[in-house]
Amino acid sequence: MTQFHIIWTLLLMAIFIGIFVWAWSGRRKADFEEASRLPLDSDDPSGVNNSKQEADHA
Repeated sequence: MTQFHIIWTLLLMAIFIGIFVWAWSGRRKADFEEASRLPLDSDDPSGVNNSKQEADHA
């Protein structure tokens, strides 16, 4: 039973390290930069402000 726990722990640690390396690899940089700009992007592609919608809620 002890060997099972050792193998299970090593397997989970290897998976964790693999995910960590994958997430911090240079190939993911462009994806992370794009995701970091998502909150700043306008929902309306025409650039028109949603003032009518805001006025309706007031």
